[in-house]
Amino acid sequence: MNKRRVLVTGGSRGIGAECVREFSLAGDVVCFLYASNDAAAQQVGQETRATAIKCDISDTDAVSEAVKQAFDVMGGVDVLVNCAGISQIKCFDEISDQDWDRMLGTNLSGAFYVSRACVGYMIKEKKGRIINIGSMWGKIGASCEVHYSAAKGGLRTMTMAQAKELGPSGITVNCIEPGVIDTDMNASLDEATLRELCDETPLGRLGTPADVAKAVMFLASDEASFITGQIIGVDGGFAV
Repeated sequence: MNKRRVLVTGGSRGIGAECVREFSLAGDVVCFLYASNDAAAQQVGQETRATAIKCDISDTDAVSEAVKQAFDVMGGVDVLVNCAGISQIKCFDEISDQDWDRMLGTNLSGAFYVSRACVGYMIKEKKGRIINIGSMWGKIGASCEVHYSAAKGGLRTMTMAQAKELGPSGITVNCIEPGVIDTDMNASLDEATLRELCDETPLGRLGTPADVAKAVMFLASDEASFITGQIIGVDGGFAV
């Protein structure tokens, strides 16, 4: 198989870092964007030989520059994984304008900005894969996470719209919606809450970053060439 050129956002930790590892192990050329954790990014880069690029993806100018750097390294992009995301647990009436803007800027606008910066090359090449990482809360909503749920809900419908528009150019666009995954994002949850979430999950356990990364690898493979516009839950059955 030819080496793919892969760009992963949020690649310094969690699901994004696992995607960087999987693509690197497959022999692909990988660049990843990260927001602020230089030490974590350096560690992933050293482990995988992927190229780390610091970028605030909620800033459209920063995205343009970061994607240009990735193109300089790889010569283009065949697979884009929009994985960068933040979370916040807060009552609806306490969510500030700043909270709202930061959440949608990272979790929705960021995916839009990076996709827009990459898609011109994919259209020119008449091929490409865009894989958006949403959340089951974008499907069913989460109490005390209204802004997070709204951003992830927007990501799932953006995926379907992108698939319709980009399909004629040979580009597939799909969205994976993880359930409760054992990552830093959920590290603030106490043991009782995690136990309750496990009990609500039909498979009876937390997911792992590898569970999600394996699904990403499938959607990026030749075997998934006729799959587009799909929302795929990797949630242990939680959102059924």
